[in-house]
Amino acid sequence: MNSFEQQLHKYAELVLKVGVNLQPGQVLYLGAPLECAEFARIIVRKAYEAGATYVQVAWDDDAVTRARFDYASDESFHYYPKWIATSMEQLAETGGALLQIDVPNPELYAGIDTAKVSAARRAAANARQKYLGYVRSNRLSWCLINAPTQAWADKAFSELPHDERIPALWEALFHMTRVDQKDPVTAWQQHIHSLKTRSAWLTEKQYKKLHYSGPGTVLTVELVDDHVWAGGSSFNLAGVEFVANVPTEEVFTMPRRQGTNGIVSSTMPLILGGMIVDRFSLTFQDGKVTDFTAEVGYDALKAFLETDEGASYLGEIALVPHASPISNLNRIFYNTGVDENASCHFALGSSYPFTLHNGTSLSKEELAARGANDSGVHEDFMIGSDQLDIDGELADGTREPLFRQGNWVFST
Repeated sequence: MNSFEQQLHKYAELVLKVGVNLQPGQVLYLGAPLECAEFARIIVRKAYEAGATYVQVAWDDDAVTRARFDYASDESFHYYPKWIATSMEQLAETGGALLQIDVPNPELYAGIDTAKVSAARRAAANARQKYLGYVRSNRLSWCLINAPTQAWADKAFSELPHDERIPALWEALFHMTRVDQKDPVTAWQQHIHSLKTRSAWLTEKQYKKLHYSGPGTVLTVELVDDHVWAGGSSFNLAGVEFVANVPTEEVFTMPRRQGTNGIVSSTMPLILGGMIVDRFSLTFQDGKVTDFTAEVGYDALKAFLETDEGASYLGEIALVPHASPISNLNRIFYNTGVDENASCHFALGSSYPFTLHNGTSLSKEELAARGANDSGVHEDFMIGSDQLDIDGELADGTREPLFRQGNWVFST
């Protein structure tokens, strides 16, 4: 086994042991692009070696996806198979685990009418509402990971010769996931402990508001009462610890639905379902996006904000230091799952109930009464840079510095 193959096997072991933390007797659902078949097969073998009862692989192919948008009738985009949604609900209800190799193609929908993309997104969100509620309340173990495809490598490493792009992207992924370290599992345990320590400190502070200031950004975000900062790992309904994103560098919590005011400007491109949105700003009043601009992808952003009522409100705020391992690579990866861990970010759309004390035990109506946002979508966008300052405001109005020039002002 050569060095690259050893790294692939270490990566597979990491996402099974730390990511979904697969337990003997569990069913594993693995979503994977066809281009990632070699890596997916390694995961399947190791999952069975770890005691999985069954591994279901759902293959994804960009050419098949694109064909629908090129040739299907308009009625197609208002349809989503209920049996797919039902099968995912059953996975959650029977204690399964979800592992998704999440590799968006930044150019997949180039030239496609944004109305088609918006309709397809809305149909999927409506059909998968119950399942997505399970995911956001951590009823099951789930983990999003990455692996190179040619389209992604071509975008992220466009300056390199064609045959060097995928190897370069693998090298970057091994670094940001700590697979290049001697013992990645131990390294992740230490990293998780660090994120949890900071999360616990922030939860104890119970800031009433966060104040953001940076180029094109003057924003105030209220936090819900009894909010919980999360980071590193979570626990599913059965009490099994898992890591929802590999890599992850963030700590995050729940904003109050109607408590965001001001303007915020993006610092990285956003990939919205195969379309690039870049150099955009959002203006908030009483929580809702009331105006927006975008130099690239205006129609795609407009369509997203119109997905449902909750898509125009924040559901998550996340803090990531500019001096983080992914940010230090000094590269935009055009993949939100990666780029969000190089930058402070927000998410438009649904809140995570577990970022509210006892939130997973509350009904949708009770969550709404506490200030949580509800939506069929959840999309992160990056706003951090080395020029971002953030203050935390306590209940008595006292303001304390949290970030200066993009980094924490203190260590925990």
